[in-house]
Amino acid sequence: MAGLRFSSAPETEDSYRVGDRVEVFCDHDNEEEDRVRGWLEGVVVQVDPKIVAVQFKENVYLTDGWMVPDHVLWCPHDSKNMRKARQRKRRPRSSD
Repeated sequence: MAGLRFSSAPETEDSYRVGDRVEVFCDHDNEEEDRVRGWLEGVVVQVDPKIVAVQFKENVYLTDGWMVPDHVLWCPHDSKNMRKARQRKRRPRSSD
C-alpha cells in the first residue's frame, strides 16, 4: 500500500458542500405538529470524509424515537435517505 499515490481525492457526483439544500427521509414534525415519516428539506452544515450533517428548522427524530435537540442529522454520503433538494419555482417579481 505504501507504493500507491493519489494526486487528489476522487470526485463524486453526489458530493455535498456546506450550504447545499438537501432532503432527508426521516421522522419529523409536520405543519400541524404531528409526527410523520417522509422527505424533509434541510441545509448541509458540515461535511466530513464519510458523513454529512444536515440541519432542519423542524423537530427531527432518531430511528429509536428520540428527538434530536440540535435539529441536526448525520448521514453517510451514499445514503439512499438523502438527496439534493428539488429546485423551487420562483414567482417573478411584480414591477409595481
